[in-house]
Amino acid sequence: MALPTNRPPRETPVARVGRAPMGEARERSGPPERKSLAQRSATITVMIRAAFAAAKNLKRDFGEVEHLQISEKGPGDFVSHADIKAERTLRAELSRVRPDYGFLGEEGGETKGDGRNRWIVDPLDGTTNFLHGVPHFAISIALEREKEIIAGVIYQPISDELFWAEKGNGAYIDTPNARSRRLRVSGRKDPARGLIGTGIPHIGKSDHAAYHAKLAAVTERTAGVRRWGAAALDLAFVAAGRYDAFFEFGLAPWDVAAGILMVREAGGLVGDIAGQPYELGGPSLLASNFGLRDSMVEILSKA
Repeated sequence: MALPTNRPPRETPVARVGRAPMGEARERSGPPERKSLAQRSATITVMIRAAFAAAKNLKRDFGEVEHLQISEKGPGDFVSHADIKAERTLRAELSRVRPDYGFLGEEGGETKGDGRNRWIVDPLDGTTNFLHGVPHFAISIALEREKEIIAGVIYQPISDELFWAEKGNGAYIDTPNARSRRLRVSGRKDPARGLIGTGIPHIGKSDHAAYHAKLAAVTERTAGVRRWGAAALDLAFVAAGRYDAFFEFGLAPWDVAAGILMVREAGGLVGDIAGQPYELGGPSLLASNFGLRDSMVEILSKA
C-alpha cells in the first residue's frame, strides 16, 4: 500500500497569452493564428508564408549584421548575404507551391514561367538601413498576372507589421495586437497639412540638382517630408494613411509592385509626377490620396 505524501498536486500547464516579454523574439512560421476580419485567398496565404519564412533569417542576420558578407553592386548600392539568402528562400517557397510561375527578383534576376503569371520580389527593401542597424526594412512580394498586379504582401519583420492586398478585395494590415484592419488612404486635401514621403538619390544616381529643386518646392508647401529609405514601406504608409503622398524617381519593379496595388486598393491614386499613368520601371512615381493628387502634380511639375 502506497503511503500518502505531502507533495503538492501537479498543476496543469496554462498557455500564456498576451505579448511576449521584452527582448523575447517573436517568430512566425505561417499566417497569424488570430482570425482575420478579411478573407484571405490561397494565393495571399502562400505569399504570407513565404514572407514569414524569409523573415526568420533576416531577423537573425539583423542581430549579427557586422558579420555579414557585403558587396557593392554600384556606388551606394549594396547587397549582403542576407539579401541573397532571403531571395533564395522566397524563390523556393513560392516555386514549391506555384512551380509554373515566373520569378523576378532583385538579386537573382528573372526566371521565365508560364508567360501569364510572375512573382515580383524584393527580398530586402531597405538594404542600407539593414546594414546600418536601422530597423526599417521589408520583404515585398507581388503577383503579376497578364501584366497586371493582382496581389501584394509587404512584411516588416522588426515591427511585425504585415500589409497585404488583392485586386478588388481591398488592402489590410495585421499587427501583433490587432486583427486585420482595412486600410484607407488619408482624407487630407490641404498640402499645408500633408506629410509626404520621398526617396533622396544617393551617390551614383543622376540629376541630384533637379531632385533637390522638387524637394524644395514640396517642403515649401507641405507640413513635412520624410525619407525612410524603403519604398515598399513608403507606399504601404500611404495606403495606411500615415503619409498623404509619396514621390520618388528611378524605382525598379520590385521596389513598388506590391505597394502600388496596396495604395490603389486603399482608395489612393498612383501615377507619375506629371499625373500620367505609371508603368513598372517608369522614371517617376507619385502615390497619393485623392485630395492631394492635383496639388502634388502641380508642385512637382512646376519645380
